[in-house]
Amino acid sequence: MLLPLSAVPVLQPATLSDITRDAVSELMRDGESQNTLVSYRTALRYWAAWYGLRYGGGIQLPLPVTCVLQFVVDHAQRMTPQGLAFELPKEVDQALVAGGYKGKLGPMAHNTLVHRISVMSKAHQLRQLANPCQDAQVRELLSRTRKAYAKRGALPRKKAALTKDPFQALLETCDDTLRGKRDRALLLFAWASGGRRRSEVAAADMQALRRIGEAEYLYTLVHSKANQSGTDRPENHKPVLGAAGQALKNWLDASGIIDGLIFRRILKGGHLGGAMSPAAVRTIVQTRSALAGVDGDFSAHSLRSGFVTEAGRQNVSLADTMALTGHQSIPAVMGYFRAEAAILNKGARLLDDDA
Repeated sequence: MLLPLSAVPVLQPATLSDITRDAVSELMRDGESQNTLVSYRTALRYWAAWYGLRYGGGIQLPLPVTCVLQFVVDHAQRMTPQGLAFELPKEVDQALVAGGYKGKLGPMAHNTLVHRISVMSKAHQLRQLANPCQDAQVRELLSRTRKAYAKRGALPRKKAALTKDPFQALLETCDDTLRGKRDRALLLFAWASGGRRRSEVAAADMQALRRIGEAEYLYTLVHSKANQSGTDRPENHKPVLGAAGQALKNWLDASGIIDGLIFRRILKGGHLGGAMSPAAVRTIVQTRSALAGVDGDFSAHSLRSGFVTEAGRQNVSLADTMALTGHQSIPAVMGYFRAEAAILNKGARLLDDDA
C-alpha cells in the first residue's frame, strides 16, 4: 500500500477542499457554452436587483416559495376587470430599467419569465438546496400562466422559415465584393450543411474543414448544442457541396484564409477583420432579406427551420434530414415536416375537381 507523501496534504474522503470545490465550479463553467453562461449571469443579476428593490436586502439562497410566487406575479400579465395587469410597482420597474437590468418598462415576455425561473432553479440545484422553483404551487402557477398567455394569443410565434425560393432571393443580393462573397458563402454553408446554428457558423474553423474535391468539402462539427460532450459520431461530418462548396471556395480564395476562423468581419474599405459574433449571422440574414424584399420575419434560425421545412417538402427522409441537422428529437423535426404535410394534405381539396 502506498503511503501519503509528506509534502501533499491528506484529503478527507467525505468532504471537498476549497481548492477542489473551486476546480469543480471551473469545470462546470468550462463545459457550458458562452451563450448559456451569459444568459445565466444576466438572469441572476436581474434576480439580485429585483430582490434588493422588493425586499430591501441582499439575495440569499435558498429562496422561500413565497418569493418565487411574488416574482411570477410581478412579471406575468393577468386579466382583471380593469384589463391586463401585473404587480411590479412602477418605481421598481423604472429603477430596473435605469440600472440596465431590464430592457424596457412593462411585463416580461413569457419565455423570459420561464428562463428566469429555470436559472434560479438551477442555482438551487447546483448548491443542493431545497428548490422553491420546483414547489407544486410554483409549477401550477407557471402552467396556468402559460395557458392564460396562449388563450390571449400572446405566446411568441416562430420566425419564418427560409425555404428554397426566398433563400435563393437572399443569395441573389450577394455581389462579387469581399462582403458579398462572404455573405453568400456563409448563408450557403449554414443552410446547405443542415441548417447550422448561428453560434456554429461564427465558430466554424478551418481546422475542421476538409477539402474532398475541386469545390467540395466536409466540415466536422465537433461541438454543438446536441453534442456538447464532443462525442465522435458519423453525423458530425457535414457536407458542403454544389453551390455551397463553390461559394465557400470563392470566399476562401478571395479572403486568403488558410487557418483560423472561416468567416470573419469585413472592415471599412473592404478589408478582412477578426472574429464575427453569433449575432452578426442574424444581422446578415435580416440585411439580405431586406435587400431581397422578401416578406417574413426572418432571423438566423430561419436558415435552420428553412432547411428542415424544405427537406420535408422535397420528401427527404427523416433519418437523412436529422443526420444533417443534428436533431436528437424526432418530434422537433416532425413539427416542420407536419407544417408542410398540412398544406399538401389531399383531404383539404376534396371539393376540387382534380383532387
